[in-house]
Amino acid sequence: MTAHLSPSSSADVLGRTRVRDAMQLGLFHCEPDDDVAAVAGTMAEQSIHSVVVAGIVRRDHAGDRLAWGIVSDLDLMRAMRPGADEAAAAEVAGTEIVTVSPLESLAQAVQLMDEHETAHLVVVSPDTGRPVGMLSTLDVARMIDGG
Repeated sequence: MTAHLSPSSSADVLGRTRVRDAMQLGLFHCEPDDDVAAVAGTMAEQSIHSVVVAGIVRRDHAGDRLAWGIVSDLDLMRAMRPGADEAAAAEVAGTEIVTVSPLESLAQAVQLMDEHETAHLVVVSPDTGRPVGMLSTLDVARMIDGG
């Protein structure tokens, strides 16, 4: 038998649960110039839905620029469609990186996901500002379903 939560009990769970209680520790990342096949391999091997792209991309005219973003499973599918050229991770990273503290409530995290239209938040340490994990819509769903 599956327990179904009413909207008010879902809001209660989201309000009292912290990001740290739902997040996945650690991140998978790739270099900006990694090809999408390598990114797909990482996603398949690790059974994950997103990879963080981080690094420096060098450009002739504008100098160096930091390339960072998230390649989601949907970004990857768009890049792999028939007729699409072989692309680098930085080119297909269509999801901006939105960060959240592990101390924030899931309600606040859900609000961020909604505002930024993203299914993934990078969780950063409030002490160091460094990434410590990822929170996805699936992680939130698990908590609403009872953990």
